[in-house]
Amino acid sequence: MDDFPQFMKHPANRIAKTNQATPGVEGYIFDGADGSQMAFWSCRETAVSAAHAHDYDEYMIVVQGCYTLVIEGSGFHSKPDRST
Repeated sequence: MDDFPQFMKHPANRIAKTNQATPGVEGYIFDGADGSQMAFWSCRETAVSAAHAHDYDEYMIVVQGCYTLVIEGSGFHSKPDRST
């Protein structure tokens, strides 16, 4: 998968660059009828996010490339699972 499908990249769903914690990232957000939210991010370069926290649970799935999440100084590496 080199990019998200076009229907997911509708301009109305685009997250403003001023609301992103990481440079070089493009994001799109979708709101569920139950108040839930999903955000899809593409990062086309090596980047570092500013330290930040959320008052909600956050789940991540890597579909291509790799991602390192740092929590309290410990790094967790994530890559796509190609076993299926």
